[in-house]
Amino acid sequence: MFGSGVLASSDVRQSASSHSVLVLGDSISAAYGIDKRRGWVALLEQRLAPQCPSINIHNASVSGETSAGGLARLPALLATHQPRLLVVELGGNDGLRGLSPGQMSKNLQQMFRLAAAADAQVALLGMLMPPNLGAAYVRLFEQAMRDAAVDESVLFLEFFLQGVASQRALLQADGLHPTAAAQPRLLDNAWQILEQPLAKICQSQTGVSAL
Repeated sequence: MFGSGVLASSDVRQSASSHSVLVLGDSISAAYGIDKRRGWVALLEQRLAPQCPSINIHNASVSGETSAGGLARLPALLATHQPRLLVVELGGNDGLRGLSPGQMSKNLQQMFRLAAAADAQVALLGMLMPPNLGAAYVRLFEQAMRDAAVDESVLFLEFFLQGVASQRALLQADGLHPTAAAQPRLLDNAWQILEQPLAKICQSQTGVSAL
C-alpha cells in the first residue's frame, strides 16, 4: 500500500515524461563533424532552459539514418521517453541514396501514427534534394515528404536547411553537413514550427504562456 506522498510506478513514469521532447534525426541533428554541444538540438535546450528548466530534450539522432531505420527504432524510443513532442528530421539519406520516395513517405506516416498513438504531437523538419539527382526524382521526393506531413496533419517545415545549404561558408568540407556556425540558423528554422508546441509544454510546466 502506498502512502499519500508516494507515486505509483506508472505515475512516476508519466511525471518524468510529461515535459519530454524526442528528436529523431540523421547526421544533421546528430551534429556530425562538430562538438555536439554546439549542435542545434543542444542550442534548443539552451534556449528553453531559462523558462523551461525541467524540459527534457532527448536527441536520438544517428548519422546515416534513413526513414526505415528511424521507424524501426521509434517504438522503443517512444516507450522509453514517452515524449509530448516528437521532432522528426529524416528522409535526407533516403533521397541521397536514391531510395523510393513512396516508401519514405509510408515510413514517415507510420512514424507519425505511432507517435499519435502514444499521445505525442509531431513536427517534421523537411528536406529537399539537390538538382543533380534529376528533376523527376527531386519532384517525387518533395511531393512524398509533403504528402506524408499533410496526410497525417503534422507540423511541417518544408526545408530545414533553408539559408544554409546554399551558403558554402556554412557547410563543412564535404559540402553536405552544416558547420557549427550554421547551427543557430538551423535552430531558427526549426523554431518556426516548434515554438508553439514547446510553449504549450512550458506552459503546463511553469504557467508561462510564451517563450
